[in-house]
Amino acid sequence: MPKVVDPQARRAAVAEAVWRLILSRGLEGVSVRTVAKEAGLSTGALRHYFAGQSDVLTFAMQLVIDRVRARVQALEPQPDAGAAVLRAVEELLPLDAERRAEAEVWLAFTVRAQTDPALRALRDTSYELLQDLCHRLVEALRQDEPGTDPDLRVEGERLYALIDGLVVHCVIRPDRATPSLMRDVIARHLSELTRSGWR
Repeated sequence: MPKVVDPQARRAAVAEAVWRLILSRGLEGVSVRTVAKEAGLSTGALRHYFAGQSDVLTFAMQLVIDRVRARVQALEPQPDAGAAVLRAVEELLPLDAERRAEAEVWLAFTVRAQTDPALRALRDTSYELLQDLCHRLVEALRQDEPGTDPDLRVEGERLYALIDGLVVHCVIRPDRATPSLMRDVIARHLSELTRSGWR
């Protein structure tokens, strides 16, 4: 009886092989041949699931987006808006080895997106998703009516920039941008919003 293979699981395993290659060799070390070898497949079997290298990279990048989104959506309800916002932001930061690997892979894809139209489209979509989430998180902290100071749009952008900056700092200097420091920075920022008339 032939072995039953779950196509989505196989594609996810290939994407994870891409991530491992990026972490060990950089994107220049990713090819159909190296991905197939890392995933334990023949190149012919790999092409059964992906049309080529661009298709593999696009799927691997999409999987990073999907995993982050799934973590945020799976969060348990919190007793107040401040705690809920803090938990959501923490899921976006590289606070453990898994999320740090995702961040490193994501930044590699972001650089490649400058010259790859398919990756650029995904990068732009992910930017819009994170931007929207940051605006919704800031809005959840709101105590007063929309339209009053501080400006909701600016605060949403400031939260996005803070998260983005912490991610980059952690990838570049993990010895300095530690999980403890990142948590402290986010907690201080949210506390300042609270003191300025937010929840």
